[in-house]
Formats: sequence, structure tokens, C-alpha cells
Amino acid sequence: MSLNDLAQPRQDYSYAFMDAYAKRELRRRMLKAIAIPGYQTPYASRELPIARGWGTGGLQVTLSLVGPESVVKVIDQGADDSVNAANLRRFITRMSGSITTTDTRQATLLQSRHRIPEERMSEGQALVLQVPDPEPLRGVVADMSKAAQLHADADYGQMWLLLYEQLVRYRQYIQGASYPALVNGRYIISPSPIPRWDNAKLHQSAHLTLLSAGREKRLYAVPPYTNVFPLEFTDVPFQVEDQRGWVCRTTGAQNKFMNELPQADGSSQYELSDSGYAEKLATHQATGATYYNDQGHFYHDGYLKPPVQPEL
Repeated sequence: MSLNDLAQPRQDYSYAFMDAYAKRELRRRMLKAIAIPGYQTPYASRELPIARGWGTGGLQVTLSLVGPESVVKVIDQGADDSVNAANLRRFITRMSGSITTTDTRQATLLQSRHRIPEERMSEGQALVLQVPDPEPLRGVVADMSKAAQLHADADYGQMWLLLYEQLVRYRQYIQGASYPALVNGRYIISPSPIPRWDNAKLHQSAHLTLLSAGREKRLYAVPPYTNVFPLEFTDVPFQVEDQRGWVCRTTGAQNKFMNELPQADGSSQYELSDSGYAEKLATHQATGATYYNDQGHFYHDGYLKPPVQPEL
């Protein structure tokens, strides 16, 4: 008897790496999440060739949806060329045969960490957000079984109390990324670690948004044309990050989400967080409509909403 006699015959990877049973289960869970907007649906998170916490949740959803005809875009904090985005994009295309792009409007499947692109996504596109912590009540309820009961009862009084304490202590909302939002008038979600600037982009969006946490083994969804409102008191409106006066150093753009770059002399320079959009502006390519216009107004449903940046 030889070693070859004992060894199993060679088996190539399944299409898009994960086996058919895993992808079938994830698709069923996604359908349930879409049917109940904002509800956290548990699933059996599989092992992948990347560590937990590096986007395994989003990657599993993407691998379950991708096909040979898909056009995939992967960004990390707005950048297409970051190490995490490049590695995930290379793995997805190698396992599926799909093509990749840096253009938001051309992508059919867009996986992101920390950002929603500046250009408006349209019907037929799907946005997959990597989520480190899907539970919005974790900061106020230590027991996750108790948090599940509060979700079932739609009892979010402790979350409102947390926001009230912020206003009493600091006279403003200090919740940064993952600012809680109410989906379809029922469930409060943690909308990934996106900045407050991007929260309004989920409201009545034309595209499907899927949020998945591989380490926590839960996913939830915001279907197209669904109401998503950040939590706010009627007399203290929700506010995005104050970036008034910030100008991109390479494109001259304003009223788009920027990265602050500290300089050696103590000053700061700024650049667009969305590298694909910045490349279009720098090379004078045609760009799609953006969520915020040049005056900082949020454009939605054919109307220009008042500025959402803090008042002086």
C-alpha cells in the first residue's frame, strides 16, 4: 500500500470558493432579512482564508451572490487600492471569474467597509457592508439575550436615554460611526461603521443593502425604497460630521466626505475619501449624481433638503 492509495482524490474548489450548501443557506437567510427589514438573521458563518474581523461576513455574502457576469467593486474606507480591498477583490475574481471595476456606476455588486460611495447607486445594484458589531444595543445592554427580547418588544427606551445623556453632557450627539437608525419604522440597526455622513444615503435608496457580520454570525438588510431614519429628538436634529470649508487638495471638491491629513507644521490638508470618485474628477471623466450637492444639501426624491451640517 502506498501513500497515493490512502490519499483522497484531488478536489477543486467549488465555484466562488464556498460549497453549494453554504451559499444556499446564506441566500435563504438573505431573503428572510429582506422580508423583515432590519431584523438580525443568524447564519452559520463559514471559515474563509482570511481572519475573522477582516470582512468575512461581507465576503460570504458577496461569494453567495457573485456570478461570472458580475461586475465587482471592493472598497475599504472609500479606497479601492487599500490592502484589504485589493486582497478581497483579488480573491473574489479568482474564485468566481467575475470582472472588477473602480467605477461605482458600472458595478453590479459592491462590497464596502466603512463607506457608502459618493455617487448614487441605482436599481439592480447591491451594496454589501462589512459589519464588525451588528448589535446597536450592545452599549446599553450587556446581556445579548436581553437585547434580543428588547428588539422583539420594540423597546428602545435605553437607546433614547443614551442619546439624551449625550445631549445633556456634550450638547450634541457624539455617536460617531454606526449611529443607530430606525428601519421601516420597526427595528433599530447599527448601519455598519459608516460615518454619520452616510446614514442618510440608506433612506429610500434604489439599491439593495446587505449588512453581514461574520464574527457575530448575523446579517440584516435594507431593501430598496425603505424608510431609514437616524434616531433624533424633534427639537435636536440629527447632524453629520462638520466638514464645512474643507476642500480636496487634488480635485478642489467640497461638501463630500473627506479624509483629514495632518501636516508636519500642524496644519491639515484634505482629500476625498471615495478614491474612485476622486479619480473621475481628477481625470475629468463624467460622474454620476451624488447624494450631496455642491452646497452641502442632501438631494432626495427630487427635492433639495436643508443643509444637514451643524449650525455655527
